Amino acid sequence: MADAKGDEVLVEAQMPLGRWPILSYGVGHMLNDITSACWFTYLLLFLQEIGLAPRDAAIVMLSGQFADGLMTILAGEMIDRFGHFKLWHIGGSILVGISFSSVFGGCLLCTILGTDSYLVRTIGYSFFAAVFNIGWAATQVSHMSMVNCMTLNSTSRVALASCRNAFTMVANLGLYAIALVVFALVSTKACSDIVLQYRWIAYVSIFVGCCFLVVFYAGTKEPTLQSGSDCKKSARISWGYWFKKALYYQVALLYMLARLITNVSQSLIAFYVTRDLKMNEYSKAIEIKWNSRRLKSLLTIGAILWVISGAAVFVLPSQMHNLMYPLAMVIGAANALVMVTTIGLESALVGDDLNGCAFVYGSLSFLDKMSCGIALFVLESYEDSISCGETRGLYTVSRFGTGLIPSCFAVFSLLVTSTLKLQDTNPRAAPSATAALEAPLLV
Repeated sequence: MADAKGDEVLVEAQMPLGRWPILSYGVGHMLNDITSACWFTYLLLFLQEIGLAPRDAAIVMLSGQFADGLMTILAGEMIDRFGHFKLWHIGGSILVGISFSSVFGGCLLCTILGTDSYLVRTIGYSFFAAVFNIGWAATQVSHMSMVNCMTLNSTSRVALASCRNAFTMVANLGLYAIALVVFALVSTKACSDIVLQYRWIAYVSIFVGCCFLVVFYAGTKEPTLQSGSDCKKSARISWGYWFKKALYYQVALLYMLARLITNVSQSLIAFYVTRDLKMNEYSKAIEIKWNSRRLKSLLTIGAILWVISGAAVFVLPSQMHNLMYPLAMVIGAANALVMVTTIGLESALVGDDLNGCAFVYGSLSFLDKMSCGIALFVLESYEDSISCGETRGLYTVSRFGTGLIPSCFAVFSLLVTSTLKLQDTNPRAAPSATAALEAPLLV
């Protein structure tokens, strides 16, 4: 009787998902995505506008990245052991909303202690940056690891990941649309007015993200596949299982490089366009992203686009700053390609090994957070403070970080991609992995 019921569960799990479950799942990361876009685009600029030195602003971001990296490992381990994906997602989303508004809303610790000292401000912003990233990591790992436990149908898995990727792009475009409106409505007569612009951008971003969360919680059921009879037939997968797979290290490197390319460039592009190219504030809200079908080939194309556009950004003189608009389109396309394809490779790596899927997503995110935090800290440590209207030299940190360094990461990713062979995966996961490479990314 139990075997018959288990067989029914397996048959149902292998059926394709409908459009509504896919759509409701896809919007579940919108709060994370839109706040992340705001975080990497405007946080360093915001902190320096309120008086923090570039190195201390980088310390704030680094504290968040380290907290995020550690939380991804913890969340992955706890989810693999106990499940409850939506509970982790809800808890993380609450932390994201509260802490994100606290960072851009002002120094809450300064208000509590009744002082506005520089040290207290740095500690206060670092604390809430860490809280934000802890919540962000819990939401991210729970949401990403849902994919493999919602269905055994490989096409539906690709559709879930693709829908999530599509709404990530919507979130990025949405942020820049919000920024354009805020920049148009809130005038800036002094540097202090810029802080008010960032706060409005942050508050509106949280509101928009929370609206999409309502759709996610209403339309997405708690995944039960992980605790079903099929999963009980095998013991929980240990960490060592993944460390013995060559594909794990290849995907880890590619995912880390993709995140370094997008996050480092995104964090410094606002400095680059406004300070190096001397463009107006509206140009802080430019980025266009698109997505296409194949993983490995399009990862190669995305990396090549980054090499070309990064080199152009590095040598672009301020007198020709209007060329940044078409370059932003190329960068947006390149970012979309490298991120969509590497996330697809993560799902291909997991395959049908459901009892360890959260660890994979968590450990790869750990590498991403640590590497991005360290890279931004090192870059900002060499950045000089600058006041409003001050001129800058030709080869600045923001120019290196927006153009040359991401191009170097892209070259490295090309080398890793050339060694990628999915047939090295476990035979049990091979059909799913192959389907992940062959199925359309947007359904």
